[in-house]
Amino acid sequence: MIEPIFERDFADHSYGFRPARSGKDALRRVDGLLQAGHAYVMAAYMKGYFDAIPHDRLMTRLKEKIADGSVLSLIESFLQANILDGLEEWTPTMGAPQGAVLSPLLSNIYLDPLDHLMAQAGFAMVRYADDVVILCRTAAEATRALELVQEWVSDHGLTLHPTKTKVVDARTDGFDFLGYHFQGGRRRPRQKSLKKLKDTIRLKTKRTNGTSMATIIGTLNPILRGWFAYFQHSHVWVFPKLDRWIRGRLRSILRKRHKGRGRDRGMDHHRWPNAYFASLGLYNLSSSVVESRRSVRA
Repeated sequence: MIEPIFERDFADHSYGFRPARSGKDALRRVDGLLQAGHAYVMAAYMKGYFDAIPHDRLMTRLKEKIADGSVLSLIESFLQANILDGLEEWTPTMGAPQGAVLSPLLSNIYLDPLDHLMAQAGFAMVRYADDVVILCRTAAEATRALELVQEWVSDHGLTLHPTKTKVVDARTDGFDFLGYHFQGGRRRPRQKSLKKLKDTIRLKTKRTNGTSMATIIGTLNPILRGWFAYFQHSHVWVFPKLDRWIRGRLRSILRKRHKGRGRDRGMDHHRWPNAYFASLGLYNLSSSVVESRRSVRA
């Protein structure tokens, strides 16, 4: 009921938790600004944002557009629901419960003034929840943007992450945003995103896995398809390397079953060639990216 009231005035460069908008839209906007020459980036991340939103200031903001006292009371009750941790119970005075249906909207409402402040100052900002990048043409402009963000955040009871907030030259240093790393006109999965995928695959491909290879591949494919759906716009060299690593994990399982030790070796590639895994239906990232880009050109 209250979403349309605030949605009509939200800034265009806010993409998180909004109807008909997604992280992919935010990433496309970042790509466009980089290609247009906005090489200097102020990347900011708010430390513990959802847990730090001051209730009194949030309620003041809600009252600017909501006059119904019963609705306001309901929202306040939601925010102040008692928290039980072991034998301790307390009433929170800040924060919106993560995972709750109302929290994403409330988080956007609280940061909306920052969105409009940066737009009025002429900055090209892209925000997804508490993940913010401002793309500029000069280092001085990016530094000024950081100063404005720091001032606003401090005045509104929030804190910027000390290591994730910085000004970088995207041509040389690069920056992370929504799971991707942007650098030198290219983007790839950030290291944390790659590690998460590999850790998941490692659990499914332990050398002691006793199920059939077809079964193992059947458990990997949904993971690989889902990962590719989000990261398919990475630079093309990302995918062959991952494909080789995945097949190496599978060859190590087969090697152990044939009384071999250690990781796969050269002869294992002849014994179980790439075509062997393809015949079992292993999802191939390299082929998928070629096909997806062919479809776009068509």
